Parts: sequence; C-alpha cells; structure tokens
Amino acid sequence: MKKHNSGLKTLLILMTVAGFAGCAAAPPKEEAKEAGEVKPAAAQPVTGKPTSYNVVRGDHLWGIASKPIIYGNPYQWPLIFKANRDKIKDADLIQPGQVFAINRSASGSDMDAAVRHAKTRGAWSLGVVEDSDQAYLAR
Repeated sequence: MKKHNSGLKTLLILMTVAGFAGCAAAPPKEEAKEAGEVKPAAAQPVTGKPTSYNVVRGDHLWGIASKPIIYGNPYQWPLIFKANRDKIKDADLIQPGQVFAINRSASGSDMDAAVRHAKTRGAWSLGVVEDSDQAYLAR
C-alpha cells in the first residue's frame, strides 16, 4: 500500500511541474508582433477579426489569407490584393512593413470571384503584373 501512495505522490508532483512548465512556454508579446500581427483591438470589427495586417519578412498573400484570423482560406488572397491595389503593384511581391487593409465586407460573389481568380490565374513572374491580375482588379 505504501508503494501505491508513493507512486500517486510522484504522479501529482510530475503533473504540477508539467503544468508550471506549460505556463513558461507561452511566447512573450514582443515575439507575437514579429509574426505579422494585427493592429490593436480598437481597429477590429465586432467579429473580433482584424481589419488590417502588418506584413513581416517571409509573408506572401497566399499565406496571409490562409491565417484563420484573416480569412482561413488561401484562395481568398485576391481580396487582400484588391483592397490594397494602391499598395501592391505586383501580387507576387509584398514587403515587410506594409500594412494591408483586410476586407471584412466582401460579398459572397466577391469571395467567389477571388477564389476563381486564384485558381485560374495561370503562370506568373516576379516584377510583372499579370494580365489576369489586371482583369481581376478591373472588376
């Protein structure tokens, strides 16, 4: 019976230590900013989702759109492109430090058009605005 109690105590100690270790693993707030975070809560709509996004090194429209807090669908990247046509000259070239508006009022047909464009865009080249991108923006 004594061994059983000793094992239970050991288990409780391990669980307690693991719980404290998990608390220490949370990243500091400064690291979160480096991961392409959003503006303060005051800039967020009622849904709690951001209305802007700060581009960080390594970002691309596909990856930004795929983030659950943005659209959760990489094929909706053209929505970001269209909402920021004044800041994005080539959809394949975005720069750290750019701040993009996130369209939260896109209609179902706007979303469908964005996904259709993303799936049918065709070949692309860096530094060149593709004809299909120009046609999408003209809609």
